[in-house]
Amino acid sequence: MTKQLSFEDAFTRLETILETMNQKKATLEESVRLFEEAESLLKLCHQHLGQAETKIEVLLKHRKEPLLNATGQPQTAPFEMPPDIRPL
Repeated sequence: MTKQLSFEDAFTRLETILETMNQKKATLEESVRLFEEAESLLKLCHQHLGQAETKIEVLLKHRKEPLLNATGQPQTAPFEMPPDIRPL
């Protein structure tokens, strides 16, 4: 289920879990279930961040043009994922 979540949605859910656990109103069973869900969400967030980092590294490595164009605006270019990196 968590594999389809965006980084932002997973992070928001983690915050909700943390709030619930900090209130100390969850039963032991519920706390364990929330902890397991949080572990899964942490892994997903880590994957999202790793992919973002890889994209940035690839973009910086393959940059052939200056960061800004003649009018001082940021240069843009389409991004192509390298074949050895798989998306989520």
